Amino acid sequence: MGSCLQPAAEAGGNRFLVAGALPSRCGVCIGGCGMIWRLRRKFILISTLSMLGVFALIFVLIAVSGYSSLNHTMDTLTDAVSSGRWKFPELDDDVPPPKDSMGKPDGGMGMGSEVRFSTRYFTVTYEDDGEIDVDTEHIHAVDADEAIAYAAAVREGNARGWYGIYRYKVYADDGETAIVFVDGSMNRSQQRTQLLNTAAVLSGSVAVVLLLIILFSRVAVKPAAESYAKQKQFITDANHELKTPLTLILTNLDIAEVELGQNEWLDDIRAEGRQMAELVGQMVTLCRMDEEKPPLSKSEFDLSETVADTVSEFEPLAHTQGKRMVSGLTPAVKCYGDEGAIRRLLAILLDNAVKYCDPSGEIRVTLSCKRHAVLEVVNSYAAVGEADLDRLFDRFYRSDKARTSGSGFGIGLSIAQATASAHRATLTAYRAGSSEIGFRVVFRE
Repeated sequence: MGSCLQPAAEAGGNRFLVAGALPSRCGVCIGGCGMIWRLRRKFILISTLSMLGVFALIFVLIAVSGYSSLNHTMDTLTDAVSSGRWKFPELDDDVPPPKDSMGKPDGGMGMGSEVRFSTRYFTVTYEDDGEIDVDTEHIHAVDADEAIAYAAAVREGNARGWYGIYRYKVYADDGETAIVFVDGSMNRSQQRTQLLNTAAVLSGSVAVVLLLIILFSRVAVKPAAESYAKQKQFITDANHELKTPLTLILTNLDIAEVELGQNEWLDDIRAEGRQMAELVGQMVTLCRMDEEKPPLSKSEFDLSETVADTVSEFEPLAHTQGKRMVSGLTPAVKCYGDEGAIRRLLAILLDNAVKYCDPSGEIRVTLSCKRHAVLEVVNSYAAVGEADLDRLFDRFYRSDKARTSGSGFGIGLSIAQATASAHRATLTAYRAGSSEIGFRVVFRE
């Protein structure tokens, strides 16, 4: 959208620049340029987040698979006990297990027969006559009373599940209800160890991959850095090549006007020369603001007074075009920043509002302060429904598809956004109504 003209006292007042005089260079530096460093950081951030997402997914899949495998193993043990396929001998420290059974598969259960001697379990059976039969012969950590309490807690719940460190199964045994509990502490400990080992391996992998991402990020953004450096060099060269000719053209126009008198052809040449000087000035301003630390002289100032002064400067321009400008400013709002840069930001927004406000329309400027100072510039704009608000701050984007000479260059709002970012402020565009467009600046300093 629009941009802001600022006259410079050079060549008889015929030069029009933005943000002061044109600099001799714009600080091209492939390695240290602010924009390239921000691009590199963005590349590192996106790559790191993607890597963390993949590794987190791997860890979750391993954890879910391990938990499912643990439940399957414990359910196999509870099934073995409840079905009677395992004939567990009485535990006797003086009697070793039969040697001919050691290490042999156990009836298709998928585990060696030694498992029966290392498994700790107990059962609780509710008989028809109301008696409760408790078998704790195969475990020493639970007595009969505890076994009955455990069974009562899970009897009315799910048929399978966990109760503390015990995997249980509720089943019918000859018309009676029986519950078997198998100690799963060892299996769960093994699963936790596996997860910890997996987490350690993945953490180490994250560190290694992150280091590689950081090392190769410079190579990844090198083409963009070189392209950007060439772009900045082109702008600098254009500044050097055009600055002197434009000054001579505008100066000679003044001389010709003295000799020939004022006429429309000279006025047209002067207007086009001023527009070209403005365009070059804005391009160099953007080039400077892309640096890591734009030259800002920050101090606390009265933002309310600054806004009021800028509004008063644009009121006559709006009035001559038949447009009404109103303001509602909270007094004594303080802001920490470069007052000159903030004035230019305000001038860009107001110039944009005047330029694009509908004929006989209204421009409203408000300044409020609650947690942060908030500036809003709203103007009548019947074509707001057709505006691509997401692209308004793109360089050289103009909502005027016809690209008429009076609609600006499409750089002003880019400069305004860069200025806001340099002050840790946010500048956004929004639809203020069915036929209004607004720009909001939230100052955080």
